[in-house]
Amino acid sequence: MNIFHLPDLGEGLPDADIVEWHVKVGDIISANDPLVSVETAKAIIDIPSPVSGTVTHLYGAVNDVIKTGDPLVEFEGEAQQDSTTVVGEVETSDSLIQEGSDKQKSATFNAKATPAIRALAHRMNVDLSMVTPSGHDGLIQSDDIRRVAKILADVGPMEPLRGVRRAMARNMTQSHAEVVPATVVDDADISLIESTADITPRLVRALIVACTAEPALNAWFDSHALGRRVLKPIHLGLAIDAPQGLFVAVLRDIEKQDLNGIKTKLSELKDKIEHRRFSADELRGYTITLSNYGSIAGQYAIPVVLPPTVAIIGAGKARQQPVVIDDDIVVRNILPLSITVDHRVVTGGEATRFLKALIIDLQQAT
Repeated sequence: MNIFHLPDLGEGLPDADIVEWHVKVGDIISANDPLVSVETAKAIIDIPSPVSGTVTHLYGAVNDVIKTGDPLVEFEGEAQQDSTTVVGEVETSDSLIQEGSDKQKSATFNAKATPAIRALAHRMNVDLSMVTPSGHDGLIQSDDIRRVAKILADVGPMEPLRGVRRAMARNMTQSHAEVVPATVVDDADISLIESTADITPRLVRALIVACTAEPALNAWFDSHALGRRVLKPIHLGLAIDAPQGLFVAVLRDIEKQDLNGIKTKLSELKDKIEHRRFSADELRGYTITLSNYGSIAGQYAIPVVLPPTVAIIGAGKARQQPVVIDDDIVVRNILPLSITVDHRVVTGGEATRFLKALIIDLQQAT
């Protein structure tokens, strides 16, 4: 018997949700046949069979959460899987909920409540940490429990975060805990650009120019070793808004592309976003991030830097605005820009030099 374990699907993702099995127990399959579709922190990915053989056991059902390195499928066949792969128990969504419940219970240990009130909270499925006490000296009363129970009943059951949204929560927590953010904003006059319906290709080109002028923002920072790696290749992470949440797709070695090449890469990416089909390499290893949130709304922002990267560029919604040029008031097409850097490793001078180079390129006609 050979056991295939869930591989690392990109950026050391800790787990994935099973979306659809393409096989069942007893099926005879060949290597590279579709095995299972899983939703990772960033996308839905099809995992092919690593061997030819007969499927003898599936470790998990649809919607179960499988940890990276845990058993996924058992085969009866000739090929032997890597025996060094970590083996562990499958963690289902039920176990995740139970784990969260245990953490909640530990968090309510210090709540002021009598044994009878604690019993009432348990019967009504109310976490004491959510209750605002009305009794003397912070003592929780039975009416407090009933009030919270009624609110919970009105709002409906809790929706566990899955896939992209679960990863987004983890990433934002990590960023808040580790990064020392500093944000600088400015405007680019993009009036000379003929068509600004989709400014993304020009933003990407300007970012490449800015990375050449100030490489310090195209870097990874190791907070444990207190060291940085300034990188020559630009693996651009594009922040993607999707119904499932926020994820980042990577345009690898984008510095090698001219404007037409950038447009082609973005067109290919658009198709992949539509079908949410990415390879692992297209979801890992980005060196700097671009968020074109202005395609929806908003002018300035404080974009969030995700370790180990040290910078993210945000582009707001362009607007017609009167400006003074040579003592005359004229209406120009203005693009608001925001850059957040990890101030532990990027200086204010580096951030503003980068922003200046970005603006200069955006203000060119071609």
